Amino acid sequence: MSAPLLHVKDLQIGATIYPTDGPPKQIEIVKSVSFTLQKGKVLGLIGESGAGKSTIGLSAMAYGRGGVEITGGQVLLDGQDLLQKSPRGLRSVRGAQVTYVAQSAAASFNPARKIMDQVTEAAILQGKFTPAEARARAVRLFEKLGLPDPQNIGNRYPHQVSGGQLQRCMTALALCPEPDLVIFDEPTTALDVTTQIDVLVAIKAAIADTGVAALYITHDLAVVAQVSDDIMVLRMGEMVEYGPTDQIINNPQQDYTRALVSVRSIAHDEKPPSDDPILRMENITARYKGTQFDVLHDVSVDIAPGQTLAVVGESGSGKSTLARVLTGLLPARGGQITFDGETLSPDLAGRSRENLRELQMIYQMADVAMNPRQTVETIIGRPLEFYFGLRGRAKRDRVVELLDQIEMGSGFLDRYPAELSGGQKQRVCIARALAAKPKLIICDEVTSALDPLVADGILKLLLDLQARENVAYMFITHDLATVRAIADSIAVMYQGRLIRYGGKTQVLSPPFDDYTDLLLSSVPEMRLGWLEDVIANRRMESAGN
Repeated sequence: MSAPLLHVKDLQIGATIYPTDGPPKQIEIVKSVSFTLQKGKVLGLIGESGAGKSTIGLSAMAYGRGGVEITGGQVLLDGQDLLQKSPRGLRSVRGAQVTYVAQSAAASFNPARKIMDQVTEAAILQGKFTPAEARARAVRLFEKLGLPDPQNIGNRYPHQVSGGQLQRCMTALALCPEPDLVIFDEPTTALDVTTQIDVLVAIKAAIADTGVAALYITHDLAVVAQVSDDIMVLRMGEMVEYGPTDQIINNPQQDYTRALVSVRSIAHDEKPPSDDPILRMENITARYKGTQFDVLHDVSVDIAPGQTLAVVGESGSGKSTLARVLTGLLPARGGQITFDGETLSPDLAGRSRENLRELQMIYQMADVAMNPRQTVETIIGRPLEFYFGLRGRAKRDRVVELLDQIEMGSGFLDRYPAELSGGQKQRVCIARALAAKPKLIICDEVTSALDPLVADGILKLLLDLQARENVAYMFITHDLATVRAIADSIAVMYQGRLIRYGGKTQVLSPPFDDYTDLLLSSVPEMRLGWLEDVIANRRMESAGN
């Protein structure tokens, strides 16, 4: 076998945290991890939130974010130790030999610049291509990645394309300089299942066509099984298991890996519908200010106390827009909202403090839902002070109680958001919502960024709270495994319309409409070859039509 393209030896990574009431503390994030990667191969990095997946992936660029520092080991790229290079030497590697695809393309692209300018920038700056050559290569990549109108899509701004299209544009950005290695950091986590398949197909085809090596970071074993040649399982900065994909999926050797493979453990019995709902949304029609087209069309749903309504559908179907109408952030153009027997003002400004307390929301992107300059104690403590007047020791004790509920503990009181993993950030947002003791919580994709084991823990926590407090949930998600686990009723949305609605058993039982059938068939299965089977089936269906 030829020498590996990437050889990571005894990698050690640490960070410094700065408590508000004590001296700085050194913590170890990655502990003596080693692996190799051949040209043209894909290594999947998988593990729970905080396991060190992204930190290890970024080390392939000799980069540590948020105060993270590589403290030991070697990172050999094509025989060169990147850790020994000067800043100028690293600039010649990043964006040329090694490129990066971030989890959120929407947060990574500059909204003020056209897509083509951003896709070609690194290839031009690194001297790989002239501007004309880079643009021609970008168009070929757009076509290869299945983007519509590849000749002209680069002339759009990021907000003028869908989330799945923008994620594929970011893949084109990473491939444009003809790198040796691409780091894919959760590239499909925030996408609905139908869009996820399109992006996975595009990524897999691009890797095969270009021969680039790739690190594929994810918490979803079913996804990584479709694209990776080998998988490394990580936990708390240490390697748990490392081997071929087939062995990791079908014959795992370690208990932790077996737990990842066998998750999801929740079995939630569907509750019968209620004649006295806590929430009733009737004939809701809405459009965004300054536009001429409705984005919601005559939508009606109920949620009973202590029950969960799952709202599912692809990106742009109207799921989050329905939540915005419910919260009053987007006043409905028509229809009525009744909450706990009271007709709610369509506009947030017309609602009472008690309305605000009883109706809480947990956002999808925890990164932008918290003030980066506030500690965990301050973030969770704000609703305790605002709604209940708690201060001092009483407030701190309640914050600790909430941290215990979300399985984090008092050790996180003085941490800032930048010092938390993605899963930990989301749990803090959940604790903040719970602090208000609401009657209804809108959960907007709250587990999409979490690994399966942590997501299971969060879902169990939410179900336990529901059983104790009789709180209701509107659970917006594209994860149908989550829907099966927690929902009592399901609303399937498409292009702003409600196309299937009822109890969980009814909605998930055939006969299906075409769109629901597509959603259900798009849920990744944890078996090798599943993606190829889906592609083959769709080609057969297209040929039949």
